[in-house]
Amino acid sequence: MRWSGGRGSGNIEDRRGLGPAGAVGGLGAGGLILALIGYFVFGVDPSTTTSVLGGGAQVQQQEGVRGGPADEAGRFVDVVATNVDDVWKAQLEGYRPADAIVLYDRATGTGCGMGQSAMGPFYCPADRKVYLDLTFWQELEGKFGASGEAARAYVIAHEIGHHVQNLTGASDRAQRMGARGAESGSVRLELQADCYAGVWAAHAAAVSNGQVALDPRDIEDGLRAAAAVGDDALQRQAQGRVMPDAFTHGSSEQRMRWFRRGAETGDPAACDTFAARTL
Repeated sequence: MRWSGGRGSGNIEDRRGLGPAGAVGGLGAGGLILALIGYFVFGVDPSTTTSVLGGGAQVQQQEGVRGGPADEAGRFVDVVATNVDDVWKAQLEGYRPADAIVLYDRATGTGCGMGQSAMGPFYCPADRKVYLDLTFWQELEGKFGASGEAARAYVIAHEIGHHVQNLTGASDRAQRMGARGAESGSVRLELQADCYAGVWAAHAAAVSNGQVALDPRDIEDGLRAAAAVGDDALQRQAQGRVMPDAFTHGSSEQRMRWFRRGAETGDPAACDTFAARTL
């Protein structure tokens, strides 16, 4: 994947090395939101997330260093996220980037409660920020078998896709439809974010004068990343059987298909999973 000559916007809040802030009070709505995000993202048991809160939900949020990181891993996130934003500025009238891409270690305060790396990357709609512990890249490769920079870029584009959904109202629509099951609002939301990641891949080179670009092999790396985090793959890995009634993200085949649709069409309108009769 080509990216090193790409432009970074500095929309990064670097909290690495700060450690988690404290939390006070009862669990509250914020902690519950984050527990559900953890469950929806990578099937993390909500009790795991809420236990990190230590009985509190009014989380004190740190202020990290704002700007473009100097290290290669941080710069990669900055360049890719900036490129994704540039694509959406061209595709969605009135698009405004997420308030920040937050890089952190292990745990950090968020507008949704205490975030932790065990949840994987996530988007918090309450503060409009994407949260990413960069050690997830090792998990993506080692645990899920999805290696390469394009696989990592897919994850970033998927999470910014959730920000797009927050802006368009798709997130609210999904919430009204329900959170679990093969036809649930959650599955439709996640598949749409996969498709949006494909839309980014289709336009990445055009908005950057070729400084950020994916070749066909990179698209295959993105497809492998999408397949690796399909509900059926995760369930089979965790418990040896597949339970479609408990799906929150869609099957590996579905996630690959919707990512491919976005990459082949480059059209956000082709990503309307809510109107689709067959997911």
